[in-house]
Amino acid sequence: MRILVIGGGGREHAIVLALSRDPAVTALACAPGNAGIAALAEPYAVDVSKPDQIAELARNWRADLVVLGPETPLVAGAADAVRAAGIACFGPSREAARIEGSKAFAKDVMQAAGVPTAHSEIVDNPAKLDAALSHFGPTWVVKDDGLAAGKGVLVTDDFDAARAHALRLLDGGHPVLLESFLDGPEASLFCLVDGTTVVPLLPAQDFKRVGDGDAGPNTGGMGAYAPLPWAPDDLVDTVVRTIVQPTVDELDRRGTPFSGLLYAGLALTSNGPQVVEFNCRFGDPETQAVLALLDTPLASLLDAVARGELAAQPPLEWEPGCAVTVVLAAEGYPGRPRVDDVIQGSDGQGVLHSGTRRRDDGAVVSSGGRVLSVVATGADLEAARTEVYRRVSGVHLPGAHYRTDIALRAARGEVRA
Repeated sequence: MRILVIGGGGREHAIVLALSRDPAVTALACAPGNAGIAALAEPYAVDVSKPDQIAELARNWRADLVVLGPETPLVAGAADAVRAAGIACFGPSREAARIEGSKAFAKDVMQAAGVPTAHSEIVDNPAKLDAALSHFGPTWVVKDDGLAAGKGVLVTDDFDAARAHALRLLDGGHPVLLESFLDGPEASLFCLVDGTTVVPLLPAQDFKRVGDGDAGPNTGGMGAYAPLPWAPDDLVDTVVRTIVQPTVDELDRRGTPFSGLLYAGLALTSNGPQVVEFNCRFGDPETQAVLALLDTPLASLLDAVARGELAAQPPLEWEPGCAVTVVLAAEGYPGRPRVDDVIQGSDGQGVLHSGTRRRDDGAVVSSGGRVLSVVATGADLEAARTEVYRRVSGVHLPGAHYRTDIALRAARGEVRA
């Protein structure tokens, strides 16, 4: 099987690594990729926001399957362009990808499907903002209605801060979603979906804030771990039954069946699991932890999804134990990151590349905000944490920062649903 992966982050490096170990894969390419992915897959240049470029590359490279990693090409309709070229594709159509591309659309789907989620209100006019804000609080949740790379959300007890964030979004031409605050720890559940059949992966938890103790602004994700030793035994079954399957059924009923990876971002509240957000693709950095534990060959799973044959697949097999991912970020991130610094140890064990490139002299240098993801597994969270931070210590990037508390509270037994 010839597989083309689209994207260039840590998520795609994790996907490419898993595919490279699958004997069913005879050729592997990635566009645009990064310095780490290039060691595993043929690199190609492509503008991921241009569906026609992606489809043309897939045709020219003679791909049997295209795996779309990031949200940008999915929301732009790349899956439709690839399928129109007669090539199997892992990723939802443009219409189905609106489950992530438009929070208003997602809320409408959830309401129709009876899926538990926060009360919300869309504001598209600054004149209506103050009245809408008065319906929420004292903790305000303010979100960009569109794609914001995980950084368009503000959760605050400060009314003035909530108002200022909403006004910045509105002034930029972005509708604002206001939501009621959901109590309880958050969790992520990835589900493979082929239009009707749902197969869940392991639940995970990620860390959005930039600093230890959840201090500082939101980021695209500073680390993650899987599975969740503190979660109820029936969590996955409950989420599939009450959230994911009803959503998939509603999208199918509307004539926009979802085929790909449906990511449910959850709050495990005192009233049960509720949806914080849906994404239409694998999440980063949770993917790096989840795929590190997957024993089932990935290529056959993704191909079965693309061809509508997921129900015929045998049950998934997993490695025992836990996995932890720690993100190494460039100085300045989540603001403007410092780039072009030489990275030492970028080829270390468990090191996955995100924002990297290879210079003409062969050196690997930073090229983005989240530069590397470092992953390790262990018999339990404490063992995985010990190993992952040992591996992090072997990497050097001038001015880089990372969180030192990824999975710490869970390892200590301090997280409870």
